[in-house]
Amino acid sequence: MQLHQLRYFTAVAETRHFTRAAELLHVAQPSLSQQIRALERELGADLFHRARGNIALTDAGEALLPLARQILADAETAHREVQEVAQLRRGRVRLGATPSLCASFVPDVLRRFHDEFPGIELIVDEGGSQDLVRTLSAGELDLALIITPLPGQAPALAATELLREELVVASSPASPPPTRRRRILVEDLRDRPMVMFRRGYDLREFTTAVCRAAGFEPSFTVEGGEMDAVLGFVRAGLGIAVLPGMVAARSGLRITPFAGHDMQRTIAVAHRKDVAPPRAARELRRVMLEHLRTAAAGEFGLPPNTTRLLP
Repeated sequence: MQLHQLRYFTAVAETRHFTRAAELLHVAQPSLSQQIRALERELGADLFHRARGNIALTDAGEALLPLARQILADAETAHREVQEVAQLRRGRVRLGATPSLCASFVPDVLRRFHDEFPGIELIVDEGGSQDLVRTLSAGELDLALIITPLPGQAPALAATELLREELVVASSPASPPPTRRRRILVEDLRDRPMVMFRRGYDLREFTTAVCRAAGFEPSFTVEGGEMDAVLGFVRAGLGIAVLPGMVAARSGLRITPFAGHDMQRTIAVAHRKDVAPPRAARELRRVMLEHLRTAAAGEFGLPPNTTRLLP
């Protein structure tokens, strides 16, 4: 049973005339009659009483007509739904991103994407890079913005590095600056009260590691916060914090850059190697790259001297 056969049958049933139905469908009348005969043979029953000048449905035809109309309507709905997804009028993208990127880079990218594709649903999963790698590997995300290098358990992922971001020390403008110099050293963090993120944040692991490499354990006055809480604690003067440059630039806090080039991180967009991202996700990735190129040209959003677009 073919859709065009049901379409021919429905047209004859509605016009009660083979020739007029053929004209309505822009097909030759013999071809239409032939296809309806083939449909009747497949179903094992006549669908029409055929008399000169009088075409009427048989009982079998009466039974088939509402079903044929429903099948044709469902086929049209399926075609329309698929076309809307294929043409990005509908669909969804599942994006994972670290909390610091959700607080800085991601909103501008999603706004730009939504302006271009308003019908695409955006689902954001916020978490640390290791959690996002696991979620992406399990097929629960289409793309993830993570901090590289990838952990060892992610051989099935492909990552494209986007930009390198400087880390800075943020402090309350109402408190004394953390150093009298223009730039601060990691050693200057020794014995200084610090506000620290909860476990699972990439920044917590990184800051702790560089302090230990410098020969000391960091001193925490408050720990366990999410990004907004850490910014609030610093603003209240409870301690300093090591923050990404993009977050710090929007925070209203005093920013002190580090000396040297070791205090930085690389941001990448990752996807599974074995499954091509859906078209909507590929378009989101394109928008990310275009946003970064525009930002690098100084037209948008990225703070100067804290980020560097990678080739």
